[in-house]
Amino acid sequence: MNRLVVVSNRVAQPREARAGGLASAMQAALEQCGGLWFGWSGRIVDEADATPRMERAGRIDYALVDLTRSDHDEYYLGFANRTLWPLLHFRPSLLDYHRGDFAGYQRVNAAFARQLAPLLRDDDVVWIHDYHLIPLGAELRALGVGARIGFFLHVPVPPPALLAVLPHHEQLFPKLAAYDLVGLQTWRDRDALLAYFRERDASTGADGNVELPDGRRFEIAAFPIGIDAVKVAEQARKAAGSPATARLVRSLEGRKLVIGVDRLDYSKGLPQRFEAFGRFLARHAAWRARVSFLQIAPPSREQVQEYRDLRSRLERLAGATNGRYAEPDWVPIRYVNRSFTQGTLAGFYRVADIGLVTPLRDGMNLVAKEYVASQPPEDPGVLVLSSFAGAADELAEAIIINPLDPEDIVESLEHALSMPLAERRERWAAMFERVSRNDIAAWRQAFLERLAG
Repeated sequence: MNRLVVVSNRVAQPREARAGGLASAMQAALEQCGGLWFGWSGRIVDEADATPRMERAGRIDYALVDLTRSDHDEYYLGFANRTLWPLLHFRPSLLDYHRGDFAGYQRVNAAFARQLAPLLRDDDVVWIHDYHLIPLGAELRALGVGARIGFFLHVPVPPPALLAVLPHHEQLFPKLAAYDLVGLQTWRDRDALLAYFRERDASTGADGNVELPDGRRFEIAAFPIGIDAVKVAEQARKAAGSPATARLVRSLEGRKLVIGVDRLDYSKGLPQRFEAFGRFLARHAAWRARVSFLQIAPPSREQVQEYRDLRSRLERLAGATNGRYAEPDWVPIRYVNRSFTQGTLAGFYRVADIGLVTPLRDGMNLVAKEYVASQPPEDPGVLVLSSFAGAADELAEAIIINPLDPEDIVESLEHALSMPLAERRERWAAMFERVSRNDIAAWRQAFLERLAG
């Protein structure tokens, strides 16, 4: 088997605990066939080395690069997270574009290419991940790299007219043509990117093949990412008797539990979720003191003003609802700004009667799949899922809602809390079968087989 080379913005280094499903999937693939993982070390230094720092663990070589403060601010905080992230999540009003940030983004991608190219062989299979590294394939080709190179975008793709909102978009998105295969989360994302290239005079086929006017050919295809469903289900079973889960259950005192778990981000629809839960309590007084909503939202990108503003808004919303409806022995909204291990979360999911997943836009949303995998088959909870999450395509048995309609969320909560056991079991069984079959290993294998040709 050809050597696999994984490239991502951050590397899950040896001895570093990374709970994410992507990190586990890449680790498993590299352990299986041996390979190289290249990316940012997470360190910010005064002066970055010209060559990556090499480490080895098992069959995996790690090539770690540091960033200077200006590189981090322009490439990562600036263009990647203040410009591309809002654009790709359909929020152009939040787009903050600066030419200096775009220059920094291009500079870092070019530097990554110079550091990675000498480590590559022509028979390697190179798999590059996410919006931070869109131009990297083109930079590698310019240095003469002839290996098969694939790219996977984990976030959504808006329609061509919205992609074109980005200043100088024609200097960025067409560079995707340097890859042999571009993978996306859903067919909608695939169709949006194909349409972008058609508007630039490319010929596109129904199978996702693209031919540019200069003769360059590549492929765009959908590969919905999954989870390790067996592992999550086992974690949930073990965590059901853990001290953390037991404390949570005791604190509920027999009440129903609604759970939301999201990184603190404006794409997740958290203000709408908080407002809808308050409206649910106002509309359905009989449920007051009988149901609690636990929202776990670890902070992220706190250097970005929009994220600080979001945190303040959520604190105000939770405080207002709790002030209006709380009893001496009951708080409606439990709002927690900290991380938990994947095993602990699986235990929380297992005892939650409702999983509330309502992003305004999401590439996939693996929390929805983890919630399903964590449920006890004999008494499963109900998933309430935004139609704007990629997972909605696969989890049609969830209660699908539009998060922009607060009444839709209110009605879905009432529906879920009163759903008969037989219906809950039927819906869960269909979703669990699909989540188990289309797991993270199947996703990884499908992409790499297509890339290898």
